[in-house]
Amino acid sequence: MGWSRSLRWCFAAVLCVFAASAQVIEFESGGLKYQTLTKNGVTVMFAVLPANLKDYSIIQVAISNGTDMVQPVSPENFVLQRDVDAGVPGTPAGAVVEGFLAKAGRNDVVKLVTAYEIGLYGMERFHSPSGYEQRRQAALAEVSSAKLKAAAAASAIVLVPVRLRPGQSTDGAVFFRSASKTLGPARLRATVGQNLFEFKIESSSQ
Repeated sequence: MGWSRSLRWCFAAVLCVFAASAQVIEFESGGLKYQTLTKNGVTVMFAVLPANLKDYSIIQVAISNGTDMVQPVSPENFVLQRDVDAGVPGTPAGAVVEGFLAKAGRNDVVKLVTAYEIGLYGMERFHSPSGYEQRRQAALAEVSSAKLKAAAAASAIVLVPVRLRPGQSTDGAVFFRSASKTLGPARLRATVGQNLFEFKIESSSQ
C-alpha cells in the first residue's frame, strides 16, 4: 500500500536508528498521527482513525515481517486497555463485516472509506499481498450492484487473520467496541508471534 518516498525514507532511517532499542517512533502522514515500533524484525505501525462507526472506535494498522519465520496476524491480537477495564480485544473480522453490512448506512460507508483511504494513500505503495487494496479489488470484482460494491469496498477495510511470510506486509482496520467517541487515554497492546508491542494513546489522539 502506500508510503510516500520521503516518508518511506524517513521511516527506514528512524528504524535503523531505533530498532535496536525497540523505541516507539511517532510521525504524521495524511493528517493522521502514527506510532511505530520494531521488535526482532517485526514492525507494527498504527494510527487512530477520526471516523467512528456505530459502536466502534477504529485504528488503522500495518504490520511488516522482516524475520525469516511466518508471523500470525489477527485483529483479536490487538487489545485496547483503559484504566477502568481489563482490555477490549479487536473484534473478529467476520463479526465486523456482518454487523457492518447489516447496520451501516451509506454515510457510514463513505465516512469510513474516506478516512481510511486518506491515511492509506497519503503514503506511497509498498508490497502488501494481503492488504486493503488487494482485498478491495477482489471484493469489487465479485459484485455488480453499486450498493453491494460500496459495502464490499468498506468490508475490505477490516484487518483479516493472515500468516505473514518472511518479507510480507499487510494492513487493515481494527475495530474496538466502545461507547466512547475517543480511544484515549489508553494503552494499545499487540501480539505478533512471540512479540508484544505496547503503545500509549493520548486523549487528544482522536
